[in-house]
Amino acid sequence: MHIILFDDPTFRINLLPFTYTRPVGAIRVGIVTLQEKWAKQTLLPVSFYTEAYLQKKYPMQMGSENVFINASLLPNATVWKAIQGLQPGEALKKEGVMLAARVHGEAVKSFDVADVKWREVAYAEEAELIRDPWDIFSKNAAQIRYDFAQLTQGRKSAGVNDRYTMVYGEENIFVEEGADIKAAVLNASEGPIYIGKNAQVQEGALIKGPFALCEGSVVNMGGKMRGDTTVGPYSKVGGEISNSVIFGYSNKGHDGFLGNSVIGEWCNLGADTNTSNLKNNYANVKLWSYSKKGFKDTGLQFCGLMMGDHSKCGINTMFNTGTVVGVSANVFGDGFPRNFIPSFAWGGAAGFTGYQLKAAMEVAERVMARRKKMFDETEQEILSHVFELSAEYRKF
Repeated sequence: MHIILFDDPTFRINLLPFTYTRPVGAIRVGIVTLQEKWAKQTLLPVSFYTEAYLQKKYPMQMGSENVFINASLLPNATVWKAIQGLQPGEALKKEGVMLAARVHGEAVKSFDVADVKWREVAYAEEAELIRDPWDIFSKNAAQIRYDFAQLTQGRKSAGVNDRYTMVYGEENIFVEEGADIKAAVLNASEGPIYIGKNAQVQEGALIKGPFALCEGSVVNMGGKMRGDTTVGPYSKVGGEISNSVIFGYSNKGHDGFLGNSVIGEWCNLGADTNTSNLKNNYANVKLWSYSKKGFKDTGLQFCGLMMGDHSKCGINTMFNTGTVVGVSANVFGDGFPRNFIPSFAWGGAAGFTGYQLKAAMEVAERVMARRKKMFDETEQEILSHVFELSAEYRKF
């Protein structure tokens, strides 16, 4: 049996700008991506059914028996048992949302979420879904706990071996082989702390769980990690971070505050970048919605920055509460920039112009080369497609 994570069209649009450059199933929440969660839950091959321009990088793998699962659905044993019980041609649904469907081999090619021919099976239990960008950080603490249990079950931690590091709740700390921790404080008394393979926690760092530092990533000297936070692989962080998710290959290496935020891959936040995550009047934060093409009430008092892949900001950048930055934007200058910055925008509070695709690609190539990654033809095609898709928003 093969598991295929499909992008629900409504949720996919809601989750822009992150889904410009990846399927929904490649979003990281907790310690691992949604795809990796389902692979761990099912012990089966897991692939993607997504937009055509992404399918080359994220291919679909088919077998004689295939189960399509809504990529926004967070796995657990109860929902997986219900999915396993589906017969070919049946779809598991809850409140009008298709959670999963089972199909024979060739029917995969004509799979349609909206197909009225599916025999509906109602699901009465709770189903958690990543529907909007703010769900990524809002559900992150619970997902760190879930992933921590899944990843560490039956395994032994390499442990914290530095005598100058203070540890609280050691039973809730898991350290992978090759990790280096020196003269830090790790407090896992209120939630687990996961330190990935070859990760570094440098001198004077303060870390409070739930927290995940993924493979090859670094918490710089004096960094203050306030909990409910994930730092994806091969990233560098410093300053103060609270309840945020960094997908991977991104840097926030200096002082400054990042709170209730989601940062994509290949991003860089300049020194002393600060995000506001609470309005002065304590009102709910409204965030730009690509599906509404306007601002949508998050229902949250705390919401900071949503930044798509390949975007950058200069030193001392100030982001207002509830700011959305698209893909490959370059933000700099004094004052607060607008709180919706389109993809391939260049500028700041003084105004924006369009960022030329050729120049953006040259930067992407240099940035990825630093991590020994190729900005190959597939990556170029994706970025070019996003440039065209997002053109309607660049009316400067």
